[in-house]
Amino acid sequence: MEPYAEVEESYRAFAAEATDSPTFAAWAAAVADDPEVVAWIRTLPAVKQQPNLVFAAARHHGVPAPGPYAGLRAALLDDTGPLRATILARATQTNEVGRLATLVPAFGSFAGPLALLEVGASAGLCLYPDRWGYAWSTDDGPVLLGDEPRLPCRVKGAAPLPAVPPEIAWRGGIDLHPLDVTDRDDMAWLETLVWPEQDERRARLERAIQVARTDPPRVVAGDLVEELPAMVERASAYGTVVVFHSAVIVYLPPPRRLEFDALMRDLVGSGACHWVSNEGKQVLPSVTATGPPIPDGHPTFVLGIDGRMVAQTHGHGRALRWTA
Repeated sequence: MEPYAEVEESYRAFAAEATDSPTFAAWAAAVADDPEVVAWIRTLPAVKQQPNLVFAAARHHGVPAPGPYAGLRAALLDDTGPLRATILARATQTNEVGRLATLVPAFGSFAGPLALLEVGASAGLCLYPDRWGYAWSTDDGPVLLGDEPRLPCRVKGAAPLPAVPPEIAWRGGIDLHPLDVTDRDDMAWLETLVWPEQDERRARLERAIQVARTDPPRVVAGDLVEELPAMVERASAYGTVVVFHSAVIVYLPPPRRLEFDALMRDLVGSGACHWVSNEGKQVLPSVTATGPPIPDGHPTFVLGIDGRMVAQTHGHGRALRWTA
């Protein structure tokens, strides 16, 4: 989803994409056809108008979900300030570890040990690919890696599914507003960001928080473009540096996305690191353009390695179609 799109367009797109959350799909479709609520949302800064954030803030302030659209509408239009303050103070930081099932095949293409550096790391929950098991369903049968709990993923194409977990020698991240895995309020916000009806994701989040709390990651507060070169240099002392991100660059203004793209290509070109990107198909056009054409109406993430598309992925990690 494009957070800088017009409100009606953004919410209609979200309604089409949120098919695995009937509540959010219904809410988004209703917002798009509600001029009063659209006008209220337009009073927010552009990057704060996104459905995920508005809906999570409403739930944070007691709007039931699952629940009728009327509850959301009343909460927004009757708000005297607290709900708006939450939207302005918080960000969409889903930190969905299910995406690791689509990222690990990319990580496996690099010689270890790896120094993992995540941009837009949130609480850093995706920095532990070596602490999870995986269950890839392929046309030739299941491919299992590691012990339970395993992250499930449907796989099409000749994906290089690894036989061993990645060896991680160092893990760190950058985020404008890092979340602390030991802070109860921060973790409650992450839980609120899990869509209604998605109990499996909620249980997975609880497990991911437990994993991270045993060895809290180092996540530096700062702008990802400005902080990245120094962090890459720091990580290089520990192993092969892999900079990765998933559903993060979409929240940068379009000109900043181009700056990030150029920076990553410079870092990769100089041999400083590898780059694994996992973003919506329109977010990094230079990566998407290197793969097979994607129909306009087909929502998908594009997985890239060093600036070249290798796969299409589900936004929460449930499917991987290898195209390289």
